[in-house]
This record gives sequence, structure tokens and C-alpha cells, in this order.
Amino acid sequence: MFKKKLFYTLIAVLMVAAAALTACAPAAPAEEAAPAEAPAEETLAVGIVLPTKDEPRWIQDETRFKEALTEAGYDVEILFSQGDSAKEKTNVESLISKGVKVIIICPQDGTAAAAAAEEANKAGVKVISYDRLIRDTDAVDYYVTFDSIAVGAQQGQYLIDNATGTGNPLYLYAGAASDNNAFIFFEGAWSVLQPKIADGTFVIKNSSEAVALQDKATLTRDEMSKIIGQVTTNWDFNTAKGLAEANLTVAPAADKGNVFILAPNDGTARAIADVFGVDKDVTSFFVTGQDAEKASVQYIIDGKQSMTVWKDVRTLVKDAIGAAIALLEGKEPVSKGSYNNGVVDVSAIQSAVVTVDKANVKALLIESGYYTAADFTGLE
Repeated sequence: MFKKKLFYTLIAVLMVAAAALTACAPAAPAEEAAPAEAPAEETLAVGIVLPTKDEPRWIQDETRFKEALTEAGYDVEILFSQGDSAKEKTNVESLISKGVKVIIICPQDGTAAAAAAEEANKAGVKVISYDRLIRDTDAVDYYVTFDSIAVGAQQGQYLIDNATGTGNPLYLYAGAASDNNAFIFFEGAWSVLQPKIADGTFVIKNSSEAVALQDKATLTRDEMSKIIGQVTTNWDFNTAKGLAEANLTVAPAADKGNVFILAPNDGTARAIADVFGVDKDVTSFFVTGQDAEKASVQYIIDGKQSMTVWKDVRTLVKDAIGAAIALLEGKEPVSKGSYNNGVVDVSAIQSAVVTVDKANVKALLIESGYYTAADFTGLE
């Protein structure tokens, strides 16, 4: 009896042990599963760096880029440097880390942006300088821009077309000295205004440097720099407003009357126009602009701003994306002309510009579909 009981106990122990061993052993799969792949990191084909969100112009560009690249079937990341060249470089580094093949950069400071362009170049990334030229480096592959000389020339010509007689007061203003475009715009304007300054049609009222150089048809960069140093708005509305106020404070009534104002872009044009518009000794004025910002279109309709040079951002964005896609496909974008950036001649892709004033604003900006009539009041 004892032996029989021991036998059954032994059998039970063996069964428990066998069950335990089965539980601990790995189960053989019915089919061998493929090893799981780690999720791939997100990569981008194109990255874009714009200078600031604080100017309406660059919000326009952001919107147009997103629309156009989505339509073309490409993912894009758009970053803003907020007026800081160090942040601009960080933005470029971030895009490089995400595997971009092409970076489109509109530099905050053309010279400072060279370091960011060179870093991209070392990583094998193609660099397209957008709207503003990156200077003093050979790391720029293409420059997509509007015809900046034509912008300034159209601004200057508009003032000439509306001037009669001689002795017309002329107030000069420019963009930021850190922006190569500011020099090109001014060069274009000077090229048409200078003969009319020399013959007495216009008399410069707010720049002693410009007066000293008024007999020179062509200015060197250093000479332009001296003038721009006196009349720079730094592309800033408040700076433009303060400079205009300072100019009018020291100007006698004889230097006012029917005034002609070379303002570099729409934001500064509105700020300057607001100042000249409330001076009791200014009987009328013509003021230039560029970019066709909505606020300035309304100013033109209301008679507060005389004109703007319309740079159809859709065209510029299309040209930039076309260049980027060509580079992604291993092709050479079609370029026309070049701009010297201090080190090399950068192949340029240039878009046309158009003068807009009250007479044609509806036909050009509304009927073309660039803006809708509902965006404005007082349209005829």
C-alpha cells in the first residue's frame, strides 16, 4: 500500500514539473515572424527659411509656398528667423537634420547668412537664395528674385511721371543696410532719378550725402552705403515713422508743399505717408512702395499711397519651387543673368514686376485673382 501511494505521489510531482517546464519554454511560432522594422524618421525634400513673421510680405510668401508645394505633391517645412541670424542658422541646421535636399533661404542679413549656406553646402544640400541675395560665399547655387533694379526704376519713374516744373522737394528713404536688395532697389531708383535731380526737377531735402553725390549717374556700393546710412528705415515701420518725423521737424515750409517721396516698400510707405499726411505745410505728396500688401492696396484706393510695385509672389514662389524640383531631379534650373555676391556670380532666376496705382489696381490685383474685392472698401 505504501509503495503504491509513493508511486502515485511521484507521478504527480513529475506531472507538475513537466507543466512548469512547458510554461517556461518559448512557444514555437506557427510561422517565423519577420523582425519588426523601426519606424523611419520623417524626411523632407524641401525646407524654407523666411526672415520674419512680423512683416505681411513674408506671411504672403508662407501661404503661397504651402499652397504651391502641396499642389506639387511635396512636403515642406517653413521656419522663420524672426530677425535673428543665429536663429536662421539654427533653422537651417534643423532642416539639414531632417534630410532635406534643397533649402530655400531668404536671409535676414545677407552677409551673416553665408555661414548657414556653407553649413548646408557641406551637408550636400543645395541652397537657393530667395528674394534677397546671400553674400560673400560660394555656397549659393541659385538666386530666385524679382528684377530688383526694375523695382527701384519703376518707383523712381513714377515720381518723375507725376512731377512738373523744377524745384520739387524730394525725400529719399531706403531699406536695411544689411539687405543687399536695399542697395539694388536704391540703385534702380537713382538710375532714373539722378538725371532729374541734376537738371533741377527734384531737389533732395533729407540727405546731405545724396546731395554731395547728386551729379554722379552711377554710384559705387560705398557711396550708396553713405546715403543709405542717412535714410535707412531698416524695413521697420516705427523707424520709418521716426525718420520721417525727424526730417519734417527740421525742414522749413519751403522744403515741403508738393512733395515727392521715394519709400522702399509698402510698410514703410504707409508709415511715412501717415507722417507727411498730417504736416500742415505738406499740401500734397506722391509716395512709392512695393509688395502690394493688402493694407497698402487699401491705402492706394483711399489715396493715401500713390503706387506700389507689384511683385506677384505666386510667380516668385513658382520659380523657386521650379528650381528646387529641378535640383531634386538632378537637373539644372533655367536661369537668366547673374548677381555678384562679393565672391561669385550667382545664377539668377528673375521674375517680372508691375507698377500698380489707383487707375489699374482693380484690373491687376482683383481681376487677376490675386486678391478678392471683398478684401477692400471703396473699389470702383
